Amino acid sequence: MFVAIAAAVVLAALALTFLVRSEPVTEASGNTPWKYLEGRKASIYENLRDLQFEFRLGKLSDDDYQRTKLELQSELARVMAEIDQMSAAPAPSPVKPAAAKRRDSKPAGYVCPHCSAQFDKALKFCGECGKPMGASA
Repeated sequence: MFVAIAAAVVLAALALTFLVRSEPVTEASGNTPWKYLEGRKASIYENLRDLQFEFRLGKLSDDDYQRTKLELQSELARVMAEIDQMSAAPAPSPVKPAAAKRRDSKPAGYVCPHCSAQFDKALKFCGECGKPMGASA
């Protein structure tokens, strides 16, 4: 009886060994760079919310909060630039100069219309509250 069980275990191990594919299996979920960047963006926003929460609870000093917030915002800016680069379609030439004029005409400081947070450069979304910066009412 013991020999039959041992033989069955050995046969199962051999069958598993020889039936496993030798070539790599591609991921069926289709984890594209776009999905990775969107996930990274969501993660950075979550980290910014957690950072603000911990600062308000008094777990972080002002210097640590500001330094970490700036690091996360710069990483978010890089991710957003990559997303924009991936999704940017070739625009007609008249649109590009208009966009450049709008950027040049903005003041040196940028203020969120929702929470009044101030930033040195233009952002699509507020680093404090996460709402769109361009949606001023």
